[in-house]
Amino acid sequence: MRAFVLAAGEGQRLRPLTDALPKPMLRVAGRPILEHNVRLLARHGITDVIVNLHHRPEAIVDHLGDGSALGTNISYSPEVELLGTAGALLPVRDRLRQTFLVLYGDNLSTCDLEALVRLHRRERSLATLALFHRENAAVSGVVTTDSNARITSFVEKPRGRGALRAWVSAGIVALEPEVFEFIGAPPSDFGRDVFPAMLAAGRRLHAYPMREELWWIDSPEDYARTKAQLADRTLT
Repeated sequence: MRAFVLAAGEGQRLRPLTDALPKPMLRVAGRPILEHNVRLLARHGITDVIVNLHHRPEAIVDHLGDGSALGTNISYSPEVELLGTAGALLPVRDRLRQTFLVLYGDNLSTCDLEALVRLHRRERSLATLALFHRENAAVSGVVTTDSNARITSFVEKPRGRGALRAWVSAGIVALEPEVFEFIGAPPSDFGRDVFPAMLAAGRRLHAYPMREELWWIDSPEDYARTKAQLADRTLT
């Protein structure tokens, strides 16, 4: 099983911290965020990893290399222009021909990836999204579900609705190759384009409501707070 880790973004909200580094290379608990994600994958037996690159790519490649030091096999998908969270998959489409994971490489999580994949396969979904209950969901992808945890709506960053408390996408998704039917010309985004199109077509999307931990780092204040909270933790 393969995983695609999104690490190409410029991290504009974290400037000036991200002027010289990609956001996923900011360090928390002694390691770059991206390394924590690769270690999380390896801990759950997912060792074939693709990482996309754009902003300061050499920082990522120099640190992770071929992934062998982490017990993984890492390859890279460079983007001259950003392709979007979904469009990023298009250059490696031929390598994603069975169930695969997508992780947003700038989040920190202890998500049980094996449980997520088991649920995905049991429900025979086209996509299964890890969800996290967030106090301020206005800057996230807000998800609603029915009584069977089937996703019924997805609204990306519903600004103007105040400090909305809701289940939101945790940036960890199990997908089937049929997802490419819904990925248009780049830039194409999962939250704005792909998930709403899948729902409109009546395709099955399922939720994995996380009981594990998740840390967003959307601002320099978030980063400072997360570093302080996790200073003495061993995450991966």
